[in-house]
Amino acid sequence: MPLIDLPLSGLLAYAGRNPRPADFDAYWTAALRELDATDPQPELRPATAITPHNTEAFDLWFTGVGGARIYAKYLRPKSAPPTAPASTPSTSTLTSTLKPARRPAVLQFHGYSGHSGDWLDKFGWPAEGFCYAAMDCRGQGGRSEDNGRVKGTTLRGHIVRGLDDPDPRNLAFRQIFLDTVQLARVVMSFPEVDPDRVGCFGASQGGALTLACAALEPRIRRAAPVFPFLCDYQRVWEMDLTKDAYEELRTFFRAFDPRHEREPEIFTTLGYIDCQHLAPRIQAEVLMFTSLMDTICPPSSQFAAYNKITAQKNYVLYPDFTHEPLPGQLDRTYAFMRGL
Repeated sequence: MPLIDLPLSGLLAYAGRNPRPADFDAYWTAALRELDATDPQPELRPATAITPHNTEAFDLWFTGVGGARIYAKYLRPKSAPPTAPASTPSTSTLTSTLKPARRPAVLQFHGYSGHSGDWLDKFGWPAEGFCYAAMDCRGQGGRSEDNGRVKGTTLRGHIVRGLDDPDPRNLAFRQIFLDTVQLARVVMSFPEVDPDRVGCFGASQGGALTLACAALEPRIRRAAPVFPFLCDYQRVWEMDLTKDAYEELRTFFRAFDPRHEREPEIFTTLGYIDCQHLAPRIQAEVLMFTSLMDTICPPSSQFAAYNKITAQKNYVLYPDFTHEPLPGQLDRTYAFMRGL
């Protein structure tokens, strides 16, 4: 087959190109401390857009860092079967001692500039006993609030938002990564959810957020990223693939560093929000889906993150596919999450 990137042996040995900032660990430790101090103030409002059968659907709002109100769709089975105690008591006392079962939960993250989607395609998860949440990324195509202020350009996208700010804490994807953690914490706090059985998945940007969520919330048990975005920016640049989803990097250099005099500084700053550097923190079991003809999120950039995961992991390859829907991927993701 033709190759647009390294052969599989090279992918499995690839160590990444983008620099890792010297204070990377301190940066994310401080970020999580800020999140710890942020009261999520979750609010569940019954959804009015749809009235599903045997499922409860809610508009979920919570507070992320900086005070932004973040939106997610949340669904759960309408009724949970009771759980019998370990030792069955007499019939006369059984009813009073039964407790509602806690459910596994899955979180789904959407692609770049998109949103959480329609309600209808989500009903399979609660029908199979899962609680489910899909988050709108702040400042993109959904309902979440974007209240951040940064110095420098915001032209064309969130990768460069905050890139010219003297304080790297103002990088947009820092806040979005932390929003995924806040969503996980909120869902894990619901009485119907078993916090020890929560997984996450998503494609492209959603794949990147899957990696970030699993890295920054160690209680995530299973993660299924699909051709994850936001990995190894310098590799993408060197492959001349700063187009489509990464086009804003080319625009940034052309407008603000046309001779690439600041190239090492810029790629090092991007290292704070590079999923390959977060990957070693992941404790969840990981199943990554990769299209070998992907010229939007090239396979080597994905494997830069995958190869740094030390937890149990596996990959699924689609040799003839690009950045597009992958046959059987959702079914395999569901089967993977059944293990929760």
